[in-house]
Amino acid sequence: MATLKPFKSVRPRQDLAAEICELPYDVLSSVEAQEAAAGRSMSFFHVSKPEIDLPSDTHPHADAVYAKGAENFQHLLQQGFLFQDESPCFYLYRQIMGEHSQTGLVAAASCQEYLDEIIKRHEFTRPDKENDRVRHIESLNAQTGPVFLTYRAQPELDRIFSSQSSHQPSVDFTASDGVRHTAWTVTEASVIQEIQKAFGEIPSLYIADGHHRSAAAGRIYQSRQGKGDSTTFLTVVFPHNQMQILAYNRAVRDLNGHQPEEVLSTLQGLGELIDSETPVDPTEKNEIGVYMAHHWYRFRISETLAQSGTAVEQLDVSLLQNHILSPLLGIDDPRKSERISFVGGIRGLQALEQMVDSGSHAVAFAMHPTRIEDLMHISDDGGIMPPKSTWFEPKLRDGMFSQLI
Repeated sequence: MATLKPFKSVRPRQDLAAEICELPYDVLSSVEAQEAAAGRSMSFFHVSKPEIDLPSDTHPHADAVYAKGAENFQHLLQQGFLFQDESPCFYLYRQIMGEHSQTGLVAAASCQEYLDEIIKRHEFTRPDKENDRVRHIESLNAQTGPVFLTYRAQPELDRIFSSQSSHQPSVDFTASDGVRHTAWTVTEASVIQEIQKAFGEIPSLYIADGHHRSAAAGRIYQSRQGKGDSTTFLTVVFPHNQMQILAYNRAVRDLNGHQPEEVLSTLQGLGELIDSETPVDPTEKNEIGVYMAHHWYRFRISETLAQSGTAVEQLDVSLLQNHILSPLLGIDDPRKSERISFVGGIRGLQALEQMVDSGSHAVAFAMHPTRIEDLMHISDDGGIMPPKSTWFEPKLRDGMFSQLI
């Protein structure tokens, strides 16, 4: 069963939400965050990326950075720009990006269920990134970045969410990137109980995005031995059939001593390679766009190769890694290699062309998005997906909801 609890969220004043709420801390670099927050004292980047308020040579993991984040968070609270609800609530959070709409539940999830793998993961975490999130949460005594979860859609929850989202929203704004963010506060005890009962019948939740945040929350829960509200962590939970996954593309800085013709020959031996006069945006699984030497190719992986191995090995990102990136281009560990760049699909194919045409990279691969069903199936089997297998859009906004622990 999945245990979700209402909590007393720290939220922005309705009239200030658009000014305060920002993209997640790990989507922008420190320089980009500093530019975005310039002249905006209420921007949540002052909390989530507080190094922007310190000298440029400050190490992003210096003690002063975490102390500054805590100071800035307290300032927003003391000035009344952020406030905490008086009683525990659930919240609905709807995002609309173009024609895509998704509505999820903002709730406190169980750290113990994360440790017991009822809340399932599909990626390895890096100790340095875990440590960063632990220090940030401990310094603020709060979780300010929600973990993005999903579950197999349930009609009863669809009904409840539809009914509750017909009420007057507590927050409604459109961000500078055109994504609309709307939230409703669920205070009625009977509705809260209905939601908890419905989730109690769901066997598993799945981490879509936020493995380091959830791992950090689990560590704090253990170190604090469950004191205060450390038993739970901040989440937004969406039904799987509303999730939007974009491609997570790859670009490699050099050809590992090979000529372009050798790369093309290798691809031809692994499937079908077709010249393309236009950029290749893969339309189906086992199809990859290849950009090299100012030219696009459409590469279709052979059926025999695509259907061999485990569910993880059948992912397009795994097929690319195991048959091209590692044996041909020498990218044996994509987590550590500095020769590979991962490019979120939101940046489009033009970004890949620019990387190659500029000479900073030699070849780029445009991927077909990983399916959410594959993510859940692999998680159920205890499998681990390759790094950067999924890029979810739209991104949750930091500062919309925070949980004091």
